[in-house]
Amino acid sequence: MRVVFSRRYAMAIAMASVAFAAPALAQTKDKNVKIGVLNDMSSLYADIGGPNSVVAAKMAVEDSGLAKKGWTIDVISADHQNKPDIGANIARQWYDIDKVDMITDTPNSGVALAVSNVSKEKNGILMNSGGASADLTGKQCTPNTISMTYDTYMLAHGTGAAMTKAGGKTWFFLTSDYAFGHALERDTTAVINANGGKVVGSVRHPLNTPDFSSFLLQAQASKANVIGLANAGGDTTNAIKQAAEFGIVQGGQKLAALLLFINDVHSLGLKTAQGLTFTVSYYWDHNDQGRAFAKRFQERARNHEMPSMTQAGVYAAVLHYLKTLEQMGGNPHDGKMVVAEMKKLPTDDPVFGKGSIREDGRAMHPAFLYEVKKPSESKGAWDYFKLISEIPADQVAVPLGESTCPLIKK
Repeated sequence: MRVVFSRRYAMAIAMASVAFAAPALAQTKDKNVKIGVLNDMSSLYADIGGPNSVVAAKMAVEDSGLAKKGWTIDVISADHQNKPDIGANIARQWYDIDKVDMITDTPNSGVALAVSNVSKEKNGILMNSGGASADLTGKQCTPNTISMTYDTYMLAHGTGAAMTKAGGKTWFFLTSDYAFGHALERDTTAVINANGGKVVGSVRHPLNTPDFSSFLLQAQASKANVIGLANAGGDTTNAIKQAAEFGIVQGGQKLAALLLFINDVHSLGLKTAQGLTFTVSYYWDHNDQGRAFAKRFQERARNHEMPSMTQAGVYAAVLHYLKTLEQMGGNPHDGKMVVAEMKKLPTDDPVFGKGSIREDGRAMHPAFLYEVKKPSESKGAWDYFKLISEIPADQVAVPLGESTCPLIKK
């Protein structure tokens, strides 16, 4: 049987199709964006993120130039207090009530993992800069999350490998007892073993520990060549200060600050921090682009500080996000869709330079192994690091062939 459609019926179908398509078309042309900076505003990670991450995000908004093109972009912030449940609840409120499109920063891997799950549930976007766990782009990866700055794999294969190859064959870990510390100890142990070293012991300490004496005594008694600090922020600086009081380095053991920020060195002073080896993906004095960005940042930053690696990462994350939305012609308010487009667009910013984002959500750009200068080597304030070596972009993250990310097709 042959069915014949009348011209009037055909026109009705065509008009209905346009009607259904119109909302979607209007949605993609929407030029309203809301960004949430979620981090530690008041505790041990406030210096590496905190209010200055908000400064970095607002700089990226300005540098995008979208406001002059008719876009409305709001930046809000909140303190997750280093508690995953609080971070997750803020994320839900932001997505459901405040209509936030993208969340960024999230130092504290426990919080980052929780917010990543909420972002997937709500089809939002997490552009992680502060959370270090490689699991964010590994076994717990999602199509809504990007890790922009660094991870525990990078730290382990930078600092851990360098110190083991330099003769640090036995290690004892002081590990922060939450997701980040566990992942960093795990990834560094794998590197130590692969390079012929051995972990002779470890001890886990609570987050934000004021007294490291009992942990340091155990590390000292182990007689390990290297005491690996699998912690960050205030925990790292407190451990280093107290290790100096115990004369641990003078006694022949070395400290491995597996995650060290410029703010930590500024707090410690070169006399205490000199000689520490560590890995970062950004240092303000590495090149002309980085220096120009840092100078602008410092003028606006709280206490006129130089940007940490993660604050720089927030800038890069927000800038790439906004470039992607501009290329899309508007904001579709569809996290999974936007993340897919961000992965297609090469990254290019004054912080990390040119790079890319893999299908697992890991941003790929070089990392650098540095050593803290002696006081006599520094030319002035914030001149703290000297370059040892560069780690190519294709070596900073878990090879895709070894990835446990379910997004990777094998």
